[in-house]
Amino acid sequence: DFSLNSVWKDSTNLNDKSFKKLHSFFWLFTLDLKSSKKITQNIISNWIDENYKYKQHIWDLDILSKRIIAWISNSKLTYENSEADYKLHFNSIIKKQTNHLINEIKRSEKLDDKIIGSTAIILVGLTYGDAYYLKYGTDLLKQILNFSLDSNNFLKSRNLRQLVLYIKYLIVIREFLKESQTNIPDFLDETIFYLGKSYNLLCANRKKGILFNGNFEDSNKEFDDYLNFNKYKFKDDANEAGGYVVLKNKKTSLIIDFGKAPEKRFSKDYQAGLFSFEFNYLGEKIITNSGYFQDYKHQLNIISKSTATHSTLVLNNTSAVKFERDKYGHMLVSKNFKILNKEIKSEKKFWLLKASHDAYLKSNGVIHERQIQYFHDIYKLEGYDKLIKTKKFKPSSFELRFHLLPDIKLTKLLNNESILIESNNAGWKFTCKNHKIDIETGLYFGMKNKYLENKNIFVSGLTLPEEQNIYWEISKI
Repeated sequence: DFSLNSVWKDSTNLNDKSFKKLHSFFWLFTLDLKSSKKITQNIISNWIDENYKYKQHIWDLDILSKRIIAWISNSKLTYENSEADYKLHFNSIIKKQTNHLINEIKRSEKLDDKIIGSTAIILVGLTYGDAYYLKYGTDLLKQILNFSLDSNNFLKSRNLRQLVLYIKYLIVIREFLKESQTNIPDFLDETIFYLGKSYNLLCANRKKGILFNGNFEDSNKEFDDYLNFNKYKFKDDANEAGGYVVLKNKKTSLIIDFGKAPEKRFSKDYQAGLFSFEFNYLGEKIITNSGYFQDYKHQLNIISKSTATHSTLVLNNTSAVKFERDKYGHMLVSKNFKILNKEIKSEKKFWLLKASHDAYLKSNGVIHERQIQYFHDIYKLEGYDKLIKTKKFKPSSFELRFHLLPDIKLTKLLNNESILIESNNAGWKFTCKNHKIDIETGLYFGMKNKYLENKNIFVSGLTLPEEQNIYWEISKI
């Protein structure tokens, strides 16, 4: 849409998102090799003339790192068969940007930017045969991984989008090293191995992503295809990773969050969906969580972090985890909780998931225990939410929600005990006796920074001094 000679001057009129996309040059990856080298190099030459001197927005670490990666990775278009004067300027601006990146990257608190930045520095080191850049980038990468991964080699943030970003860039680095016949560090292979297993369990081959802790419904099909093409095969030989438990067979899958909240400094995208679950049949979600509104400056961000936007139990209309705002405006976890008595069974005829937590112990004097069983032969999900009272018990209201995708239809039956669920590939019946059930309108944040109306099945009541069992079931009809 721009004149090739004035594109960089015209770019000041773009919105922030488009501006970043243009100046990162990642659009180069969408061009085929038959595209004009001369035009591509002319655009880069104009960019160098316009932006050779530091400009804060254009030289942000994220944009700068991606620009270096894009320019070098697409060298058949950006560098080959160019004139000597162009090559001189190209090499000079690459090194100038890399030196700026090295000077600034340690000050950054954004782990994603650091991962992308270390990738760019390693790539420059390999391309130019510069041992200093290569060592600096590799050492930095190792430091980032040591800092941000737990003892099980899962992300301390428990953020699934960050998991995808890490595994993508680590594999890109490995491919760079392999292509240049450079020794691949053991720590890199080991980290890819463990993160790859987690990715395979939680993210791979899904029509829609699971909506826990900052994730969106985006499919990773293109990346899955890339992994297959490059013969990366990860085997998820366990049913748990990062506090998420996944049980699946050919027709059905059940995913639940049995993990603790992240440490405060890793929790900016954490959602208080403790013991929330998602249930899928034939690749379609029957029960979901509501997703995440990423723009932390918007009031919908804190709403999407609340326990009420998840398919789990809420006491006294209060989230299971308390948040406090940091100096940048992010809502961070202020206090953690304990997971107790976890039990997981995957048998031929049924699955069992059971655990309890003390997140409501101090505020309400209650331990919440959730047990979910799924019976394969009869396609029935049975749930028990038990409220175990302590000496500190304080009476309150309780709410139990089961969120659904925006296109799913619900019908409440006259007996006030059952609700019919009409999905694209099957019908289901939700039943909860001895408690008030209803259909409530809510918000769905499954797509990045967007929202739609959806419905949730809503069970409500008051807590009693004695031990309470809230029994519910979802069965195929």
